[in-house]
Amino acid sequence: MTSQNERERVVETLPEIEGGITPEAVARAKAMIGTRMRTENFVRDASLGALLNFVNGIGDSNPMFRDQEYAAYSKYGSIIGHPCAPYMRHWSGRTRWGLPGVHGFFAGNDWEYFRNLRPGDAVNCIERVLDVQERQSRYSETLVIQFMETIYTNQRDELLARVVGWCTRHQRRASRERGKYASVPRRHEYTPEELEAIDQQVLAEKARGGQPRYFEDTNIGDELEPVIRGPLSLQDVSAFLVGTGRSSAHGVLLREALRHPDHFFRNPEAGGGLEYTGIGHLRDSVAEAVGVPGAYDYGPQRVSWMGTLVTNWMGDDAFLKRLRVECRRFNVYGDTQWCKGRVIGKHVHDGAPLVDLEIWAENQRGEITAPGQATVMLPSRDPRLPWFTDGRDLTLRDAPRSEQMPPILPE
Repeated sequence: MTSQNERERVVETLPEIEGGITPEAVARAKAMIGTRMRTENFVRDASLGALLNFVNGIGDSNPMFRDQEYAAYSKYGSIIGHPCAPYMRHWSGRTRWGLPGVHGFFAGNDWEYFRNLRPGDAVNCIERVLDVQERQSRYSETLVIQFMETIYTNQRDELLARVVGWCTRHQRRASRERGKYASVPRRHEYTPEELEAIDQQVLAEKARGGQPRYFEDTNIGDELEPVIRGPLSLQDVSAFLVGTGRSSAHGVLLREALRHPDHFFRNPEAGGGLEYTGIGHLRDSVAEAVGVPGAYDYGPQRVSWMGTLVTNWMGDDAFLKRLRVECRRFNVYGDTQWCKGRVIGKHVHDGAPLVDLEIWAENQRGEITAPGQATVMLPSRDPRLPWFTDGRDLTLRDAPRSEQMPPILPE
């Protein structure tokens, strides 16, 4: 917890445009619908080292993503990238355009996958604005939701994934003064026995691996083995930044700040050193200045944990076709997330055996912080259904879906 004086000094320094969410500002943002945007450009090649670095950054121990000798005996013949590994190149839905001086939070991603990322592949992407919507919020009164569509391809222009990402934009002052999270403890205190129990659950995590999970053997109501992430620490958050290759400093950072002055500030805690307004993921003072109880995780980090939940369950011979996760509540340092799921539907579409899952992350207070859904292609015992290596020949746009599965945007 930071002192009130420290927080006030940060509040005074953070860039903020009063009344930044005006009809005129929203109209300018809406005028960008359909516009191609410049993407981020961090890790551009899926080397073995980069793929390993990514799964280290999300705490995924599945040998299919990290052990070349193990993967040599799989149907792929080598390791493959974790489904969320394209985050190394770009975070779809990250706040980075329009509404200057208005704070933003990553709010969710809806991935549809077509191919696995392979060692040696390039990671290319292109992005456009899908939609801009105004809503009312308990957190900050008026908010704006910005929707983006990102297409990831490899060096052969083959489609890897299509993802719809969205973020929410809030006035910092309104968020701080309304105090929606004022009653949430800044740090959860665990007993030694609780920490030991969490550690044992973390160490028990395992992937299904080479034992196929067949479509015919999977039933509605089946539960996924939970994946536990926490208690969240600065080490965990820093590891994700390293895993996604996100860094810039000194002159590189200064030039970026001069191009986008409303996204950076001189932090008095750093003696006036330049920091990005999203440094609230690392500093309590900045998080508190925007109405969050304390420093917190990155949205794509939590989405990746949910990806691990599903890939651990489905086994090496399956293919994750869709992963949709909404980040609804903050996950602050000291919080623990139990990633859980259950089977909610199964059907065959265009010869592909599909299983729908309801997934969610639940913290130590029993609050659901990240609800979501997933669709998995499972191998079938039925010889009339073709075997597959990936999902390139299938689109879910026109596929039947379980009642709890939302449509893929845009409808």
